[in-house]
Amino acid sequence: MQTNLADFIRDTPEGKEAQAILQACVHCGFCTATCPTYQLLGDELDGPRGRIYLIKQVLEGAEPTRKTQLHLDRCLTCRNCESTCPSGVKYGRLVDIGRRVVEERVPRPFKDRVKRTTLKEFLPRTSWYKPAYRTGLSVRALLPKALQDKLQPARNPGSMPTRTHARKMLVLEGCVQPAMAPNINAATARVLDAFGVQLITAPKAGCCGAVRYHLNDQEAGLDDMRRNIDAWWPYVESGEVEAIVMTASGCGVTVKEYGHLLAHDEHYAAKAGRIAMLTRDLSEILVEFEEVLASRLAGKVDKRVAWHPPCTLQHGQQIRGKVESLLRAAGVEVQLCADSHLCCGSAGTYSVLHPEIAHELRDRKLANLEATGATEIVSANIGCITHLQSGTATPVRHWIELIDRALA
Repeated sequence: MQTNLADFIRDTPEGKEAQAILQACVHCGFCTATCPTYQLLGDELDGPRGRIYLIKQVLEGAEPTRKTQLHLDRCLTCRNCESTCPSGVKYGRLVDIGRRVVEERVPRPFKDRVKRTTLKEFLPRTSWYKPAYRTGLSVRALLPKALQDKLQPARNPGSMPTRTHARKMLVLEGCVQPAMAPNINAATARVLDAFGVQLITAPKAGCCGAVRYHLNDQEAGLDDMRRNIDAWWPYVESGEVEAIVMTASGCGVTVKEYGHLLAHDEHYAAKAGRIAMLTRDLSEILVEFEEVLASRLAGKVDKRVAWHPPCTLQHGQQIRGKVESLLRAAGVEVQLCADSHLCCGSAGTYSVLHPEIAHELRDRKLANLEATGATEIVSANIGCITHLQSGTATPVRHWIELIDRALA
């Protein structure tokens, strides 16, 4: 794709990155076949190829409009198109760059500004979110449907292991997960404890940065990333921990990109690169123990589940097959549904900002998952779990909970 970027961005790091991405695109349109919003809306501008053209025009100096902004907003950033693209176009990075430029030039309606500001200022602050979550549960019936979907009673996390081990790993608690699903990290700690690994937390670590970054407050998102690096660095520098474990794939894909996102920060670039290298999805950690898991649980588990691989796992981190393999080693019969590569509609804050599209994608996904005949649905991201559970009576859990229950 021939490009001629405008002066305001041409020689910036973002401009150079955007130009390289644009020039990799060959207009083939393979991406439209796997784009959820294109499938629903049937508009070229609501598919990756159309959005790439919109971003190209803006970066070349065309004046963006509210319509431009809306087409970019409606992108789920599921990155399915990246898995499909034969040219390796890094669409996720391009849409981040394009959205920031459009955000600076197109005023949003007042109601939209209030909603987005509330999300980006409120969700990343765990100290605010936890009490508000409990309050929200008590008045859930009075709230809008989009918020009701997010307010589901948390499960009892159970006891945390108390043993110490020579092997230690950090875990990111995140922003909303401690309130909505404390059972996920508790189950993770118990499973790793069973294999001789101690899971520890850094008290000052918090939101991975994705919430603010993807709501176009990119500087604030980068500040969240820097805070986490500062919180983790003493453990990393001393060699006390061997990895940073992610139990939410949405956080995992972001932390793994710290090195790239902070590459031009002279104070944090090297540290960010080191943090990214140490970051592992939980499935990448447990693969080491797969044979032991199989021997411990041989003949003890007889369960059939439907596995929903989050977009942030299969497209963002490009991790496929690991969770299925671990569950099968534990004796679980794992079913993938039709169109398992497609997004469920959660996509971070997307399901709050675009509930109609999100709910339609959720209902399509649930129909496919329930068609497998499984009595339980498992996933690997708090957003997907909460979003799917809001549309079904079938239990939706994190996959590590199955292994935790089996080992117990």
